[in-house]
Amino acid sequence: MKLLIEKGILLESLTNVMRAISPKNIIPILNGVKFDLEKEGLYITASDSDITIKTFIDKKNIKKINQTGCIIIQSKYLLDIIRKMPNTDINIEVVDGLKIIISTEKTIYNLNCLNTDDYPKIELEEVKNPIIIASEDFKKVINQTLFAVSTQESRPLLTGLNVKINANILECTATDSYRLAKKTLVLDSTYDPFEFVIPGKNISELDKLLTLDNNVEIHPFNNKILFKYENYLFQSSLLSGTYPNTTELIPNNFEIIATTLLNDFYHSIDRAALLTQNKDKNIIKMETKDKTMLITSNASEIGKVEETVDINKNNSNNLSISFSSKYMLDALKTFEEEELLILLNTDSAPIVLKSTKDESLIQLILPIKTY
Repeated sequence: MKLLIEKGILLESLTNVMRAISPKNIIPILNGVKFDLEKEGLYITASDSDITIKTFIDKKNIKKINQTGCIIIQSKYLLDIIRKMPNTDINIEVVDGLKIIISTEKTIYNLNCLNTDDYPKIELEEVKNPIIIASEDFKKVINQTLFAVSTQESRPLLTGLNVKINANILECTATDSYRLAKKTLVLDSTYDPFEFVIPGKNISELDKLLTLDNNVEIHPFNNKILFKYENYLFQSSLLSGTYPNTTELIPNNFEIIATTLLNDFYHSIDRAALLTQNKDKNIIKMETKDKTMLITSNASEIGKVEETVDINKNNSNNLSISFSSKYMLDALKTFEEEELLILLNTDSAPIVLKSTKDESLIQLILPIKTY
């Protein structure tokens, strides 16, 4: 294998592909990156058996292909080597079967490689009728829900993002059992019903790949899922099991419906949260008082803060309720419209947040009892 390629092109592809390399890998061969040079161009693959990322660099973007071939390059220093190379063309050449020379005019690295025969055969299958979604839309869905997945391995399914597709509706849900984020999206085409739970950390890596406004193809299977985007193939394992029915958690009727300006509410919570930063649950109290919302927090060793926010309310009922300021701020960051709906029932029922104009996004936060 021998080729000449521009540093920037190689570095971009390598940076994205190596998101699949895990520092916790216990299979030595999967600590390597597979370079497969064919007449049509260069295929680069990395995998940790949970995520596989493969990209293709077309021959038109390669300065010279002298000799095709395949090699597994150890990943540990590879990215840093390419990153720190001079900004010029890089020559990559396999010598003696298991050694590779990466060089420019004034820099030469001679690296030991791994045997290609030991690399597992990874099938990156595609379905005939993939789900097609604009990358910008899909990225927004991820960012509006992913933050609510659980980090506790004791409930594995909750560490994933639940995705349901039914006809032309895509619905994403994440919950850690203390809060819930749900986003629905109308697709351009109709598809057969399908549901999967993808690990949160995996979808987070996919999110970093989606940088251009182009379509993403979703190819679902029973135990894995493939995303096709630009010149990348991103395959992830899926979490097995039945995701909890979260629809029942979201109330249909509300005793108090309050409307306020998103920015005013967000900054009031943010300021009140200053005194709760060293507390475990970052508890803040919110109390409706006719046309205002009183937001307070109290730290016995520091002091107390009070914030007042203007609201419009559907009736004269009032309520005092406590919650985690961190969870509230995380939820508020996902809204884009100016006006916010705060939907309440009792001090022990969930707080539900929606936009006044777009009900496709729902954020739910469980209150915290204070005594």
